[in-house]
Amino acid sequence: METAFEVIKEVKKAIIGKDGCIIQAMAAILAGGHILLNDIPGVGKTRLAMALAKSMSLKQNRVQFTPDVLPSDLTGFSMYQKETGKFVFQPGSVMCNLLLADEINRTSPKTQSALLEVMEEQVVTVDGISHPVPSPFVVIATQNPFGSAGTWMLPEAQLDRFMVCLKLGYPEREDEIEILKGKQNEEEIRAVVTKEGLQKMQEEADWIHVKDAVYHYAGDLASRTRSHPMIDLGISPRGTINIIQMAKSMAYLQQRDYVVPEDIREVFLPVCSHRLMLNAKARVAHMDAGQVLEEILKSVPAPKAL
Repeated sequence: METAFEVIKEVKKAIIGKDGCIIQAMAAILAGGHILLNDIPGVGKTRLAMALAKSMSLKQNRVQFTPDVLPSDLTGFSMYQKETGKFVFQPGSVMCNLLLADEINRTSPKTQSALLEVMEEQVVTVDGISHPVPSPFVVIATQNPFGSAGTWMLPEAQLDRFMVCLKLGYPEREDEIEILKGKQNEEEIRAVVTKEGLQKMQEEADWIHVKDAVYHYAGDLASRTRSHPMIDLGISPRGTINIIQMAKSMAYLQQRDYVVPEDIREVFLPVCSHRLMLNAKARVAHMDAGQVLEEILKSVPAPKAL
């Protein structure tokens, strides 16, 4: 548990003033999930991913997605070797511990779909042969919500594969002054945990206890998203599972061995905001996914005591 705090401390050297996003990203990694960073350019999305990889000794590959990136660039391909007379698998970019998919919405749907099996099954299949990716395996994808004309926005099926959607946003005035003074330094980041250490932390977070009342609370929140008058597409069962997984990780980072309703409330927006499809009523009322989810949190009573 102390090692997780050391990782967060190291990442703060590169990302100033965004402690909440760093903690949520760390919680998602502890939960074994993938992260979507959906924000404007220049706020530190790529820097956050690279800092996480460096602090945890993870083998990291970065792909700058463009329309000409092919599925085989990600999954790999078989190449004929004249010397042996055999086809030999040449691994693609996904054969790493942390794949940084920069501007994922700028590549074709065919290439986006190539990530689906890897993100869900952690296996790539080339010429009928399955190749497991290294463990642990995390995808951190970035996309710019503005200037998306001519790009391929991720479909709901792929968005649902991401455990959380995070937004860094603009820094506060004081934090931006610290950035201008050069206080953020990615070169100072030390590797404070090994891959094996990260896997151990993931196992410890998975053992966090959840009472039935908390399960019921998460289920009630998910059910409310499916019946809300401003939502056409609510949270999937995978999304509800992700709420519990993230809540366990947040409890772990809070040095507790059990989940409380506040953990559920804290992770509800980042887990669910990218999974909703709002209808015309929400657009007329000028409400976004975050506002609708906040309304749901207020309307669903939390367990009083555990």
